Amino acid sequence: MPLVSVVMPAYNAEKYVEAAIRSVLAQTFPEFELLVVDDCSRDRTAEIIQRLARQDSRVVFLQNPKNSGVAATRNYAISQAKGEWVAFLDSDDLWRADKLEKQLALLRGHPDGVLAYTASAFIDQDGKPYSYIMEAQPEVSYQTLLRRNLLSCSSVMVKTEVIRRYPMGHDGMHEDYTTWLQILRETRCAYGVNEPLLIYRLSPNSKSSGRVKSAKMLYRSYRYVGYGCMTAACLVFRYFFYSVRKRRKIAVSKQDMPSGAEAPTREEG
Repeated sequence: MPLVSVVMPAYNAEKYVEAAIRSVLAQTFPEFELLVVDDCSRDRTAEIIQRLARQDSRVVFLQNPKNSGVAATRNYAISQAKGEWVAFLDSDDLWRADKLEKQLALLRGHPDGVLAYTASAFIDQDGKPYSYIMEAQPEVSYQTLLRRNLLSCSSVMVKTEVIRRYPMGHDGMHEDYTTWLQILRETRCAYGVNEPLLIYRLSPNSKSSGRVKSAKMLYRSYRYVGYGCMTAACLVFRYFFYSVRKRRKIAVSKQDMPSGAEAPTREEG
């Protein structure tokens, strides 16, 4: 039985999905299964996944009967997971080869830990790096997470039994954020590895692109976890204060990146 079940939803991801899968197969910790769920893609995504599954038995190809969205797709994969831990990777992001190894080492040192994440590096659609690094804090409490979401979904590892108690909500909100908030209500903190083991691809076509749309999704997220209308609105305003600062740092780091640079430099998040 694999210790880690890696969950990867994929929809029209033919451009990036093979690189994402190969970044999992390159892990220095080999005891995992990779559950890749095709959400009824209209391109070659399913074909690519199936080819890689034939080459490595740790890749498990799953397919939704109809297009269901990222939240339902992740929940389906979680229901099929056999590992003690679930880790997430989106089909356009990448992991560093020692991601699972270092995260598990951290969790072994914290027997109370049920949720962990890592720092993040950033690349653009063409794979060109930004110099900005979003740092990971050693511990993230519920109150800290309420102010801003420090946990990039593709960096998260969580106990399987815990994530099954708090499945991700619908796609009209930040479904992963609501799950982390609910989990941190019942545990002391999330633990962080302060190394950019996740390489996050920034895309203008992401689900929450556009500030108005993102604000609405965030508002629904706070309402989903039980906050009233006024409190949810105030939390959205506070969240966006931090979000604007982060976006500015990322934008500046792209402008400052020297030509031909291969690796991002560390900078406070």
